[in-house]
Amino acid sequence: MSKEKLTLQEQANRILEQAQEKGVQSNFFFVTTFKRYQVQMATLAQLEEAIKEHGPTVEKEYVKGRQNIVVNPAITEYNKTSTAANGTVSTLINIIKTLSNEPDAVDALSEFLNG
Repeated sequence: MSKEKLTLQEQANRILEQAQEKGVQSNFFFVTTFKRYQVQMATLAQLEEAIKEHGPTVEKEYVKGRQNIVVNPAITEYNKTSTAANGTVSTLINIIKTLSNEPDAVDALSEFLNG
């Protein structure tokens, strides 16, 4: 079974479809958490581009103009944002599980989010 590569917007639309099937798409907690997840995913895409553009190391200028090679700070931020996004996905799944009585649809959403 081959998995199709979806854009962030296509992924967001699928999550919203699943949420609508469960009747939680307008729930305050779902909406705010989902928006947070979208921001995190967009941030990750931008950080990934920065890492590709500048590589794993960058030059940092210290006092008196000394140059030093350091790990690209975008990598650290990418890892932090990735961890936060994983937590946000878990929260989304928990919101849907808590507000839903149909476990099959929740499992379908969990499977989709987990790839």
